[in-house]
Amino acid sequence: MTTIRKTITLTDTQNSWVKSRIAHGDFTNDSEYFRDLIRRDQERNTGLEQLRAALLEGEQSGFSNRTPREIRQAARERLQSDGKLQAQ
Repeated sequence: MTTIRKTITLTDTQNSWVKSRIAHGDFTNDSEYFRDLIRRDQERNTGLEQLRAALLEGEQSGFSNRTPREIRQAARERLQSDGKLQAQ
């Protein structure tokens, strides 16, 4: 993987925050901290895109004849089969 050097400007408060995270032992250096922030932002963005796609799919699917209880039960079952929710 190619690395590219970037220069950023921080306020004193922001710099102190980064340094405190490093001093606390959460990160070994500034670059590691910023790469972690970028990874988290990428994950968050991916999650938002998936949510938007699901909302659009739901909107385009039209109306349902199922009751709210039936919809919740189907969602619970799907999450359980995907391993994202423990069976009750």
